[in-house]
Amino acid sequence: MMAPIQVRFLGSGDAFGSGGRLQTCIWIKATTSTFLLDCGASALIAIRRFGVAPNDIDMILLTHLHGDHFGGLPFFVLDAQLISKRSRPLVIVGPAGTKRRVGEALEIFFPGSTQVQRSFSLDIRELALNQPQTLGDVMVTAYPVQHPSGDPSLALRVECQGKTIAYSGGTEWTETLLPAAKGADLLIAEAYFFAKKVKFHLDFHTLMAHLDELQPKRLIVTHMSEDMLTRLEKLPCEFAEDGKLIEV
Repeated sequence: MMAPIQVRFLGSGDAFGSGGRLQTCIWIKATTSTFLLDCGASALIAIRRFGVAPNDIDMILLTHLHGDHFGGLPFFVLDAQLISKRSRPLVIVGPAGTKRRVGEALEIFFPGSTQVQRSFSLDIRELALNQPQTLGDVMVTAYPVQHPSGDPSLALRVECQGKTIAYSGGTEWTETLLPAAKGADLLIAEAYFFAKKVKFHLDFHTLMAHLDELQPKRLIVTHMSEDMLTRLEKLPCEFAEDGKLIEV
């Protein structure tokens, strides 16, 4: 029997720190691979707070290029060079535009940092849509969603160690969430508001209305505004919290 996959929500908040939560960053550890789903601006703080070793992270998968989902990368990359003294390759994988935007973010926050000779290789790759892509022992399929971010935004279906983890990223309801999430062992889904419809974001009522179509084995909602956070104890499903650790 395969060992379970560990999933820890290093950051479970929205872009605005609602409830004092850190921004989106989800740590996933399988037997042969450790990776992040998204890397929000506060990711390195969360990594330190919850005792994750940065150098153990093989890969960072990005759903989209908003600061609360990829803004932690300049800090992560500089920490790897200057503090954690990384020597192993680091792979960053995201939507079309990722290589350019990560380079621009590094230069905006730390001018000249893209020209520094690093002690590790930085491999930035971009995902094709609707096509499974093998990344080491992980298979990732990216689906386009409705969430303008300057470049394509994605939902991700991640298959690893015989398990499937689906992640909505940020989006309003769109039919592409069905192949991304259907029958997944774990669906991590945005639930920004409880019932209020906000363009380009998924609310809890809409998510639950489609749950029978999605059919995940387990659902955890995340990226919640104050509106959702006041209702947590009454939710009929699990919800993310900073530091929450589960097994899949």
